[in-house]
Amino acid sequence: MKRFESGGAQPLRVCLNENARPVLYYRAMPEPSVPSETEVRRERTESARLDNFVDGAFAFAVTLLVISGASLPKDIAALEHALRGIPAFAACFGQLAIFWHGHVRWRDSVRLADRTSLLLSLVLVLFALIFVFPLHLVYASFFSGITGGALSPDFAVHGASVSALSALFTCYGLSYACMAGTLALLFRHGARHGRLAGEDAIFVNVSTGVWSYYAAIGLLSTVIALIALATGKLWLIAVAGFSYGLLAFTHQAADRYRARLHHELPP
Repeated sequence: MKRFESGGAQPLRVCLNENARPVLYYRAMPEPSVPSETEVRRERTESARLDNFVDGAFAFAVTLLVISGASLPKDIAALEHALRGIPAFAACFGQLAIFWHGHVRWRDSVRLADRTSLLLSLVLVLFALIFVFPLHLVYASFFSGITGGALSPDFAVHGASVSALSALFTCYGLSYACMAGTLALLFRHGARHGRLAGEDAIFVNVSTGVWSYYAAIGLLSTVIALIALATGKLWLIAVAGFSYGLLAFTHQAADRYRARLHHELPP
């Protein structure tokens, strides 16, 4: 038997004897490379370090929201005053938890540890540490406004100028859009390079759309706040705030998109 072989997509010729017809075999694609145990261990270590850093950064952002301020209350009056900030603190905590959980779901579904994932995760941490300041001001001002100063009394919005409120909602909207947009980019990168299939691929694609929708609402609120600044109309500030009510349609839109992706799956 004679055998001739060449690399790439060239044919492999096998002859059984001198009079037999040659049989040609073609390599359709190169064999996939299997990562070594060292590479797998290194990727797991990098992923764990990145996750720990992101978790720690979000925890630090939460500590910036402590209801008692820079020091512990020293008497009942100070304690009473600090407790009035609990609703605003809880709302801020919940908002940060949503973004943190988005990163957790990305890690659980994608499990990438490449340079792009590292960079986007660090950008998310940066925006989280910036987001905490306008986040606290917005929720504290909101609870102070709807209760007439009974809650979060240090953040009264009565008498605030249109320019001040516009600056507040602009900072909040941009921070919100940047964080949601970063998560959308993480899921989009995972959809392209995560080697996903079936339900995992559907979840990642739906998550990309959901976070993109969140980012679009943040940008919409920012644009409305800037229009309020340019026109001097106070009622537009309320529109900028209530535009986040569009988030209520997120699950409905996500369910429709998920159903369409299920329909496109091969039988």
